[in-house]
Amino acid sequence: RAFSAVGVVRGFFTRGLREKTSKRKGFDTDRLAMRDEEVSYALGKDGSTRKKLELASGAILQYVGHVAFVAGDIFERRRCREFVTWLLQQRRGSVTIADISERDDVTEVHIPANCKGWVAGNRGSELRRMEQASGTYMFMALDARGEERLLIFGVNRGSRHREGGRLHAERLVKDLIFEKQSDDSRRGGPP
Repeated sequence: RAFSAVGVVRGFFTRGLREKTSKRKGFDTDRLAMRDEEVSYALGKDGSTRKKLELASGAILQYVGHVAFVAGDIFERRRCREFVTWLLQQRRGSVTIADISERDDVTEVHIPANCKGWVAGNRGSELRRMEQASGTYMFMALDARGEERLLIFGVNRGSRHREGGRLHAERLVKDLIFEKQSDDSRRGGPP
């Protein structure tokens, strides 16, 4: 973590480093080169985005200068690199993840159109709150047919009745949907 703070001296520790993706199955470190604005976005306020991606992926994620260091076993590193890639894609528009059927680290939730804004919250504030409460990484993504759904990523499957994990996040999302639909029903709005 000390390198993160020292990394402000442009290139002192990272000069000459290139991207690296290890094929080693056990513990190793990958490197991703990033631009200024990408590092800032991927770090988040007080490191909140970095911590979220780290927790949800099971990997160790640190930024030194313009390089993201991803450490863990091959599955943790691969997952974390995907999360960083998807995070940066969100800045430019919609993310498409066509098929999640082979993944064991995701829960898919279809959200009624009239509830999407409510579930996301102002500038994504509700999603961020639920991510923090459950230790997950959540975002809206298109499927192969171009239909939007919420994907909840995390190595911890969790439980519907306990705190933390994907099933906890799913419960939080479904509670918000129920709240919105109940409110609409009381007001005579869409079901």
